Amino acid sequence: MNYIIATHNMKKRNELARILEPLGVNILTAEQAGVELTDVEETGETFEENARLKSQSGCRESGMPCIADDSGLMVDALDGAPGVYSARYGGEHGNDPKNIALLLENLKNVPDEKRTARFVCTVCCTYPDGKEIVVTGTCEGKIGYEPVGNGGFGYDPVFMVKDKSFAQLTSEEKDEISHRGKALKALANVLANNK
Repeated sequence: MNYIIATHNMKKRNELARILEPLGVNILTAEQAGVELTDVEETGETFEENARLKSQSGCRESGMPCIADDSGLMVDALDGAPGVYSARYGGEHGNDPKNIALLLENLKNVPDEKRTARFVCTVCCTYPDGKEIVVTGTCEGKIGYEPVGNGGFGYDPVFMVKDKSFAQLTSEEKDEISHRGKALKALANVLANNK
């Protein structure tokens, strides 16, 4: 079955495909599906609200089941920031180096034991009949002192799990433990049980 994903991020699309295609779920971007999706303004106050806004809009505009996620980094020493503002934390949407630089600046005097953080991902799948599936995954870690590794995207170079940054993990290793990987596995379980 074809599902559309409400993102232009091919890395996210590939991550979804790796986990859901074994279930017979074919993940398409709007471009691949030949439709144009509105870039939805993320006005929600939670990851779930933002994921739902995007999946409902994508489903309405495409007429296909639509999967959307919202995810971000929550740092305990910063009272959960950057949270839903993760992608635009440094002031410019999607500027990873700027976001990381501001995060490290805001944590410069925070000792190692207080640099705990988690990635959170909420995935919403909306169907044309109005049915919705909402799942959330989290990954606990801590924030390093400088970017390490060449893989991943976003805050991956400074998010440390077991002495490695997300940017040092293979795609398979990251899928096993990541917030998005956990949320997508939860979605896959629901889809498998609803076949």
